[in-house]
Amino acid sequence: MTADGPLLLLVEDEPQMRRFLRASLGSHGFRLLEAGAAGEALALATSHNPEVILLDLGLPDGDGIDLARRFREWSRVPIIVISARGRETDKVAALDAGADDYLTKPFGVNELLARIRVALRHAQQATGTSAPIIEIGALRIDLARREVTIDGRDVHLTPIEYRLLALLGAHAGKVLTQRQILKEVWGPGQTEETHYLRVYMAQLRRKIEVDPARPQRLVTEPGVGYRLRDG
Repeated sequence: MTADGPLLLLVEDEPQMRRFLRASLGSHGFRLLEAGAAGEALALATSHNPEVILLDLGLPDGDGIDLARRFREWSRVPIIVISARGRETDKVAALDAGADDYLTKPFGVNELLARIRVALRHAQQATGTSAPIIEIGALRIDLARREVTIDGRDVHLTPIEYRLLALLGAHAGKVLTQRQILKEVWGPGQTEETHYLRVYMAQLRRKIEVDPARPQRLVTEPGVGYRLRDG
């Protein structure tokens, strides 16, 4: 473990899981704070300012979804849920409560490390000046000019298609729920109109995917929402 690696807060009440993550994350240079309950997690978060929170949902003194909401009242620190709850309703509830990502137990260490790297990258970008250009592989979104290209080729999008892609691009690598996307692109009064989203996602895939039937950029998180792959 390094003395100056990124500081993570692990909120997990299972000792075996905490030992596993302590060893795995420590060997990759991360510093780790550990909390076994919601109250302890809040105290550590306010006193140490972790760079990422790894949050289990089943805690002895409360629910992790409620804890995510409490974190979001005062902090934008990335929250990655790590939970045995694999139901779509739990994933949607956690993401709507302010979590940035959701990983279902059991999971591989390499996948968790990749999610942490994405979260740290997003946090770093958020603290600086927003880049007017988003580049993900061959895809380039020029926010200032409102232009999209793939391998230098212009991609002509409708205003809604552009807003949808720009939103996903600004959160590349992160799952956005259907409700979050509908609220941002269509407005607060349209959060139940999921058919709008399906239609426009299909149109967008036809324009930016090599094979729209097997999307490699715009991927669906079944029952939850969509993610623009970061790389």
